[in-house]
Amino acid sequence: MIRVVLPVHLRTLARSGKEVHVDVSGPVTQRTVLDAVERDYPMLTGTIRDRQTGQRRPLVRFFACEEDLSNDPPDTPLPDRVVRGEEPFMVVGAMAGG
Repeated sequence: MIRVVLPVHLRTLARSGKEVHVDVSGPVTQRTVLDAVERDYPMLTGTIRDRQTGQRRPLVRFFACEEDLSNDPPDTPLPDRVVRGEEPFMVVGAMAGG
């Protein structure tokens, strides 16, 4: 079970709490976690990643274990602490404009 923390606006769309739990089969990567989130919460499809390209939206960032994973390739394995459920994978809405 992978823990995923969502920003407030996505929690509202998903009608969820701060954290959702998803099952991921196979390797645990950004792609497989986000696929599971979109599978379990279809109303979030297209909000985190572009529907056509699968690329992260410009003002969305990904963090885990106090590291910014936003620019990592989507098939890079996530840290073991995320896989074991000790730490969450965090989806963060970035602020623009300073």
